[in-house]
Amino acid sequence: MTFSIRGKTAIVTGAANGIGLAIARHFVSAGANVMFADMDDAGLSQEVSDMRGDDDEATARAFTGDLRERLTVANLLSATLDSFDRIDILVNASRQVVHSEALDADSDAVEMSLQQNLIPALRLSQQVAKRMIRQAEEDGNESHAIGSIVNLSSIAAQRTRRNLMGYSISCAALDQMTRSLAVELAPHRIRVNALAVGSVLSASLKGALKDNNAFRNDIREHTPMARIAKPGELAESAQFLASDGSAFITGQILTVDGGRTLLDAVTATAH
Repeated sequence: MTFSIRGKTAIVTGAANGIGLAIARHFVSAGANVMFADMDDAGLSQEVSDMRGDDDEATARAFTGDLRERLTVANLLSATLDSFDRIDILVNASRQVVHSEALDADSDAVEMSLQQNLIPALRLSQQVAKRMIRQAEEDGNESHAIGSIVNLSSIAAQRTRRNLMGYSISCAALDQMTRSLAVELAPHRIRVNALAVGSVLSASLKGALKDNNAFRNDIREHTPMARIAKPGELAESAQFLASDGSAFITGQILTVDGGRTLLDAVTATAH
């Protein structure tokens, strides 16, 4: 088995910043063709332009659109196929952390979280899986794995925090979607897994940590490795799940959190 993704084509959502950008960049450096997808047109265009430079043969392309819209999902697939002819990997890395008050009956934070973090990933996974199956039929591929889907989740699905009910629910739903799709797509030789991340220095966390040393110290104290991860540290984990090196792994939620959930479990047991 190999961890190589060279020559494969990947779609990475949420690719204008944070973890999505780090994964997309890493995939390009690993030799994959990558469609960077995001709503942030300016940020996305700048990142892909800087990466491509004057090289028309560069393997990075940009797609801007709101993936909550069905037509946008279809357009993303069309743009990827126009650029690279096929799709082998999907990384659903787009996510939004929405704070919510548990007793605020007028808040739509839960609905917003599901619409942002679950529904686009589900619809895109469904459409990409159909394309992967069609490609395998056209290629006459009847024995090897034909595709990999990787979802970006969070330990919030398992560990509750105040004011994050909507986000926690959407991550838990994404985890169950991962397992359900893994079972449904296994006969078609498409693997579906997820990365459940702890505290990662994403754009949203940077904003929350600004001038808030107490919050930063609290995260470190509750993480056995005593630090906050950089987005790039998730990229190789995503490559592992996307590659043939994980050919017999599907329906799994790989926790990448510096041991934070372990410490929470020990604390809960002690009390």
